[in-house]
Amino acid sequence: MEYVQEFVQVDGARLGIQVYPEPEGVTGAPVVLVVPAMGVRARYYRPLAAALRDAGLAVVVADLRGTGESTPRPSRACRYGYAELAADIGAVRAALKARLDGRRLLLLGHSLGGQAAVLHLALHGEQEVDGLALVAVGIPYWRDFAGPRRYGVLPYTQGIAATTRLLGVWPGWGFGGRQARGVIRDWAHSARTGRFPHLDGIDAEAAVGRIRTPVLAVSVDGDQYTPHPTLDRLCAKLTAAPVVRERYSAPDGAALDHFTWVRAAEPLATRLAAFATTLPPR
Repeated sequence: MEYVQEFVQVDGARLGIQVYPEPEGVTGAPVVLVVPAMGVRARYYRPLAAALRDAGLAVVVADLRGTGESTPRPSRACRYGYAELAADIGAVRAALKARLDGRRLLLLGHSLGGQAAVLHLALHGEQEVDGLALVAVGIPYWRDFAGPRRYGVLPYTQGIAATTRLLGVWPGWGFGGRQARGVIRDWAHSARTGRFPHLDGIDAEAAVGRIRTPVLAVSVDGDQYTPHPTLDRLCAKLTAAPVVRERYSAPDGAALDHFTWVRAAEPLATRLAAFATTLPPR
C-alpha cells in the first residue's frame, strides 16, 4: 500500500511522516499516529498500516528524529534525547491538526516510540490525544528480565552507554541503529534504574503518574527486548490513567518477537479499532 511522504520542520530537524490513504467507506475515521522503535524506519510498519486501514482507521507513521527520512543523522554534534523525541510528537500532531478535524487521535508507540509517546503526554499535555496504545513497549529495567539473561542486560546496556560516551555517538553496532548520545543516555538510565530520567528539569516519573489518557497496553509473547514484566513496570507508573493490559500472540501460533508482530497484526489492528470506539467522541 502506497503512502504520501511528507515532512515537518522542527528545531533544525526534519521529521519524515508517511500518510496513508483514508480507509475506504469510512467517514471521519479515527487517526492512529504510529511512533516507531529505536532505529526502525517508518516504512517497516507498512503491514501494520495496511491492517489498521482495513480495520477502519486512518494511519500516519512518523520516523523518529535521526532515523529513516528524519534528520539530523546522529553524530557527535547531536545532543538530543528523550525530551526532544517527546516534543517531536507534538510537532507532528500540530502539522496534522487541520486534517484531524475533530477526529479521535490515538498514539500507537512501539518500544522507544512508546516511551516517547508516554513522555509526550506527560510533558506536553493530553488535550488533543484521545487514547494511547503501547505495543511491545517497556521500561528495560534489568531486574525485570528472567533467568540468567537478567545478569547480562545491565552490563550490555551500560556498555553501550559507555561506548557512546567515548565515541560521542552510538554507531549502531548490532543494536538500535545509529543513535544520538542523549537517546542512549536516557535509555541506559531507564535500564539501570527502572525509572525515567529528569527531562529539562522536570520529574518525568511524577508527570507520567498524572496522565489520564486511556491506555491499551499490549505485550508480545516471545519479545526478547521488552518482555511482559517490562510493560507491567511501565503500566504501574500510569497511576491516574485507565489502563487495559493485554498480551498478544500470533493467531496461527507462529513465533513472534519484538519486531515480527508488525507482520502479523491483523487481530491486533481489529483490537485497536475496537479500543478507538471506546474513546469519548471529540
